[in-house]
Amino acid sequence: MPFSFTLPTTSAFSFSKYFTSDSHPSLPLSASTYRGVLRDTLKKHKRLPPHEQSSNLGSVLLSLNNYIPYLLAVDAGLTTQPVAGEEIDVVLKSTPTLEWRPTLSGNVIPGRESARLKINSLEYEIYFVLSTLAYTQTLLSRAALRPLYSSATASCTTEQRTLVITTATKHLLLAASIHDYISTRSDQISPDPPCVDIAKYTFRALSSLAMAEATLLAVLKDDPYPAAVAQARNKNDKDWMIKSPDIPKVRAHLFARLCLAAAEHAANAHSLLNTSTGKGKVDSDLLKYVEDLRSTSRAKACRFLGIDADLGGQTGTGIAWLQAGMHEIGISPETEGGKSGLGFGRFKKDLTEKREDKKVEKGASWGSDAGKLEEARALGMLEKKWTKMNDTINTQLVPPIGPLISTMPSGREIHSLKPFEPPVLDQSTIENMRAPPDRADDYGSESGSDEYSESPNPVGAFPGTKADYSRSSSSSYF
Repeated sequence: MPFSFTLPTTSAFSFSKYFTSDSHPSLPLSASTYRGVLRDTLKKHKRLPPHEQSSNLGSVLLSLNNYIPYLLAVDAGLTTQPVAGEEIDVVLKSTPTLEWRPTLSGNVIPGRESARLKINSLEYEIYFVLSTLAYTQTLLSRAALRPLYSSATASCTTEQRTLVITTATKHLLLAASIHDYISTRSDQISPDPPCVDIAKYTFRALSSLAMAEATLLAVLKDDPYPAAVAQARNKNDKDWMIKSPDIPKVRAHLFARLCLAAAEHAANAHSLLNTSTGKGKVDSDLLKYVEDLRSTSRAKACRFLGIDADLGGQTGTGIAWLQAGMHEIGISPETEGGKSGLGFGRFKKDLTEKREDKKVEKGASWGSDAGKLEEARALGMLEKKWTKMNDTINTQLVPPIGPLISTMPSGREIHSLKPFEPPVLDQSTIENMRAPPDRADDYGSESGSDEYSESPNPVGAFPGTKADYSRSSSSSYF
């Protein structure tokens, strides 16, 4: 976690073809210029291999922050709203036509990229751009958290771990604020969007999803068990030769309530994403991730309630809570707990862990299970330890898990959502755009498709025969 969003791409577009401004003649050209930079940056990011995309997120963020003020200035000029205390007059010459490739909509043909979507509203352009900004913030959070799960280097120190989680939390809270801002803004137009990517319920769901992930990070910062499990599995970590991992006492009941609040956010997101409006369905990978995040959050809550019971001397009840946590994420105590040997279940578990570790090192689609595997490791470690102690020392009965789950407390919030303030142009920039444009706005004449330009030659073609595989001939096959 967090979810690995795919950044959308867009076609070329010329603002001067559809908009004009008598008060600030250079505004349409400036907007086209920065939009062209954003378009090229998104195309470049899409073509990068997965392990290089995280280092390119800074360029994407810069391009977005440079373009958004000009886009919002054009929108404000259409409604005669002041920008930095100055009125901008923008006139619509004709209905604009833009293209964006949605990334949250489920593919009509499995395994094939979704087709570009034509939109005829500047408001939808704002939704796509701001959504891309929120996706970028979430991906920056993933990039910040990656060292916590990587086994290629030594484990992070306590100070490094705190800094990493704090940075990731800031990105997630900003993403949640952006989605909430778009959701509120979407009240002013028709509730029938052209795709689920820019639907109001999608924005609300993604805001809840980001809040759930940020809430779990608040727990992760002071949760010693995932770090202890990761340190025990990290072959490059040598601290075990000096001392065993520190497992300090935690505020178990409070953490359990925070995890339950995260589960409620995830359940709300899943319910909203399942809303059908006749414009397609949300990608199944996102739906599965949200459902996994809900179950993982409840499993974490069970673990902390078990820790709270064990601290109170009720080891049998604590073991029952651990088994309840395993039940929430769909595993059995026999699979994760005390049984040793080389059974098929253990072999499958080890193979799954190795695959996930390779994904982390390659930087591609790691954490797609929303932390279920990581939580299973922590539950298994505690269940094995407590069961051994209970069988040899305490000998307490382990109660059934059904009545325990029904006694779960209510969730408790830790983060408050701050209003998002989009970037705006400063006074000097607005004044400079009173001058006439210094060149023609030819950005709309660029090639509008990046579907067939991913590689210099089509796959399987002889060198020098690229012309025989033109777009018209290849598309006629379909």
